[in-house]
Amino acid sequence: MFQGQIDFAAAMPIETSAIQDVLFERGLYWASGRSGFVDLIAAHKWFNLAAIKGRVDAIAMRREVAETMTDVEIAAAQRDARAWMVGNV
Repeated sequence: MFQGQIDFAAAMPIETSAIQDVLFERGLYWASGRSGFVDLIAAHKWFNLAAIKGRVDAIAMRREVAETMTDVEIAAAQRDARAWMVGNV
């Protein structure tokens, strides 16, 4: 059980702190096959979202993943990213 104190004055909303890191980690999860298989569409989606939220190295990762994808797969990943943003912005 937590018995410390939370410093609310120093607390930052997740949107301004860790969200791009979480999105980037999801991209790595799908790109690396940690789930048991590689899902490049999901990886591209999460790297794209991380880049939009300010994670600079996500741009290179998204580009690397896209090099092995078809145009149709990239379009699907972009649609998925837009849908996620509409539901989570």
